Amino acid sequence: MCFITLSSFPVKGETIHEERSKYRDITVTQVKDRRCLLFNVHRGDRNQTCVLIDDPDRLVFDYTRMSFAGLLLESEPERILIIGLGGGSIPLTFSDLLPNTRIDVVEIDEAVVKVAKEFFFFRETENMKVTIEDGRPFIKRAAIRNEIYDYIVLDAFSGDYIPEHMLTREFLEEVKRILSPNGVLVANTFSTSRLYDHESVTYQRVFNEFYNFRLPTSGNRIIITQLGSLPPRGELVAEARRIAESLEKYGIPILDYPRRLSTRIDWDMSRRILTDQYSPGNLLRDK
Repeated sequence: MCFITLSSFPVKGETIHEERSKYRDITVTQVKDRRCLLFNVHRGDRNQTCVLIDDPDRLVFDYTRMSFAGLLLESEPERILIIGLGGGSIPLTFSDLLPNTRIDVVEIDEAVVKVAKEFFFFRETENMKVTIEDGRPFIKRAAIRNEIYDYIVLDAFSGDYIPEHMLTREFLEEVKRILSPNGVLVANTFSTSRLYDHESVTYQRVFNEFYNFRLPTSGNRIIITQLGSLPPRGELVAEARRIAESLEKYGIPILDYPRRLSTRIDWDMSRRILTDQYSPGNLLRDK
């Protein structure tokens, strides 16, 4: 992916790889059996992906596990689109869980793909391919080709946050055009960002309603939505029970998720929506 979510974890241990790509500094560190990918270390030592060498199937971070909460709405997607690769934990898990599902991964940085393959067990398969490209033009072209996806994961980060052009109303309208009628959109953002209110009103404007998924143990929040009405909690609970066993080996506590998916408005509704003309960069400079 363009930039996987920033998670707090002390950077210790041995540096086993360093390079400067066209977009960022890339560092791979290892502490015992935990290997981690870091971007832009000089900005604050932030891990993007960690993998347990002795148990690579088990997801390390809350946010990666949370990204699979969309299965409560669409448990058998035929086509998945993931914008942003990082170490590849999310696409690898989907590929293992749903081996017959076609998975398109879009990553802007070729160096990230190389590192994911060399150090984080990522591999392409007959049904899972990586395209080296910016996620937004990829989505634009997919819409022109009338391609449809059942599960879309937005997990792209650039610098300290999501790229500006992937936060706007116009972008989300483009995403809507490639989402199947019963499909689900899962977007990884921050729960403490100064853009929280602006992001929320923007998603609300485009999708009307969404599940706001937050955990006290994570600085991330996952936005989960779809084109139609969101299912009632009882349906989520029943689906969680049905698929829980298949997710155990990845460490995904899906049975705990339904009660944490909220539609309660906890943001300032008066905030201005984000558009291609009104960007996060402008917001941050104005504060």
